Amino acid sequence: MQGGSGETVYSSREVAVERNTGETQVKVRLNLDGSGVCQIQTGLGFLDHMLEQVAVHGLFDLWLQASGDLHIDPHHTVEDVALTLGMAFQQVLGDRKGIVRMASFTVPMDESLAMVALDFSGRPFCVFDALWNAPEVGGIPVTLMEHFFQSFAQTARCTLHARVLYGRDDHHRAEALFKALGRALAQAAQVDARRQGKVPSSKGVLV
Repeated sequence: MQGGSGETVYSSREVAVERNTGETQVKVRLNLDGSGVCQIQTGLGFLDHMLEQVAVHGLFDLWLQASGDLHIDPHHTVEDVALTLGMAFQQVLGDRKGIVRMASFTVPMDESLAMVALDFSGRPFCVFDALWNAPEVGGIPVTLMEHFFQSFAQTARCTLHARVLYGRDDHHRAEALFKALGRALAQAAQVDARRQGKVPSSKGVLV
């Protein structure tokens, strides 16, 4: 079935979206009620690994393919992957009827600890708090970790707070963050039968 804005909707909780620019081409297929099956290829091995954490620990089925101007740097690819993934969540959740909406999760990764709290409020906002030991992790500038979360929040239209509480190894810090993101997304996107399909807001609408 063909939906609005060019997306193809396979079920009420599954969607496919694309973002094509002069810098990148990104395709995403997302099933919120999956089992963590994923196939991810961005050209950036570390980004693939982080997105796998989101899918596996969020129990989302995620197929994502991206090609971008990596001969310049990773910036556009990381940004547009985050924007497209956020678009997928925005489109599949729609008016947010019946979902839990808010969630937070704290995840340890060996010596590191990270927390993500989010609200599918309809109001994009991101607060990111992390210190890094090196300028890059997995070949990706650490500044792009924050930019990924900001870009995702923008198109997913969610309020997103992400924080590394402590840790020594930058790989562990980043992985804890993305695992926490997956778990928080899973909790917030869950359907709560007690809401009986109502918008989870005292205003009756999320904007």
